[in-house]
This record gives sequence, structure tokens and C-alpha cells, in this order.
Amino acid sequence: MPSGPSRAKPEWRLMLRSLGNYLELDNDEKRGFPQPPLVKEAQSSVIIDLPRTFDLLVPHADLLTLFQQRRSHRLFTGTAISLLQLSYLLWNTQGIKVVKGNNYATLRTVPSAGARHALETYLIIRYVDSIAPGIYHYLPLTHQLERFAPLEGLTIDLAYQATQNRPWADLASVVFFWSATPYRMEWRYPDDAIKDILIDVGHVCQNLYLASEILGLGTCGIESYSQEKADQLFQLNGVDELIIYAAPVGQKTHRKSSEK
Repeated sequence: MPSGPSRAKPEWRLMLRSLGNYLELDNDEKRGFPQPPLVKEAQSSVIIDLPRTFDLLVPHADLLTLFQQRRSHRLFTGTAISLLQLSYLLWNTQGIKVVKGNNYATLRTVPSAGARHALETYLIIRYVDSIAPGIYHYLPLTHQLERFAPLEGLTIDLAYQATQNRPWADLASVVFFWSATPYRMEWRYPDDAIKDILIDVGHVCQNLYLASEILGLGTCGIESYSQEKADQLFQLNGVDELIIYAAPVGQKTHRKSSEK
């Protein structure tokens, strides 16, 4: 028997229940509309190549141990991680393994409904060796970073507001932000796109948890951020593309910092 009345709104429950019935009999793909781009193209002329060889970085990891040790960490030392470590985190969360057909789909290190992969990765980099602090975007097709802006002045203020003034986020080496480009999913799944996108970003963040644990780093998924400031920080209009999730990553402190 329930212990007490639920505070969930009935309309929310009905919406959740309606998702996943997969009743799409028609969509823009079947109508012959052009497929949206697989990824967002580079907007900046400042492009940074990321290392691709991880053999010396990651020893053999026992999966059971990783699952047992996985925790959320909110206390960081404010010290740098290496460029190779950042590259490893990006590859494990959104790296492209294969481009199928004539740029029809990508197979990545995470699953996605219909291989639509409607997510983009943005970063606030504070403490990464060989990388200037700034605002960045990951280019998965070429495994590169593009730099949007330095982390100074108004950009620092905006980054602080985007994470809702969390002081511990400032001590993270890097803060991951994931955006959704809805039409990339809606093109095939117009009715279930919202559910598919949210499931997909859960896969991505879990990979970040496990990859961070392998490297001895800490992370914590956060869904409470300033939508307006986060979209503004990464120059998104909040409709065709918008931030939906975030996670800081950094060197863990020795104090108790795991909460879930």
C-alpha cells in the first residue's frame, strides 16, 4: 500500500505513460524531408586536436569493481587533469566509431534511439593541461575541440550563473553540458523524441561516471542549472537547440563527497 498521497500531477503521469507506444505512422523521414545534419558544424576557427590513443592511460578495469565504486562526487581539488584524460572522457561519452551509409547515421560509444544521436557536448574548461580556460564545443566526427570564448570577465560571471552559483563547480577541472537538437530525433520519431532524447542523455552521463571512475576522477550529474544562462553561455537559441543536462568533472578530494 502507498505510504501517502503522491505529489505527482496526474497530467504528468499520463504523459509519461503515453510515451513509448511508438505509433508513428508518418514522419518527416517518410515524407522525404532532408535528414538533419548528424552533428553540429564547427563555428570557430580555433580548433584543437585531441589525442586518440588511450592504451597507456587506462589499465585493465574490472567492471564489477567500477560499478561498486561508482559514486557522485561534488568536492574537487581545483587542480588540472590532462588533455589525454579529457580526450578519453569525450570519446567515451560521444565518440564516433563508424559513420554508416552516405552520412546516414553514426555509431558511437553510447546507444541512441535509431542512431539519431541528438546531443551535442559543450564544456567550461578551467583546469586542463595544455588547454586555455574557456568555453568549448566537442566535434565528434573529427575528435576535436573548438573554442568559443576565453574564460574571463563576463564569461566567468555567466558560467557561474549557468551552474546556479555552485562554488564546488568552480573547483571542477571541466564542466560538461549536453544540449539537445530536437529535430534530429523528431525527423524519425516525432511523438517519442522527448523520451528518446532524455534516455540518450542518461546513457551519456553514465558513461561519464564510469570513465571518470576508471581515471580516478569524480563527477556528478546535475539537472538543476539556469536554463537561460546555460543556453546563452553556449550561444543557443533555446528552441532549436537547448541545454538539458550538466556534470562537473575533477580531481576528487579525500573528504567524503559521494552522495548517491
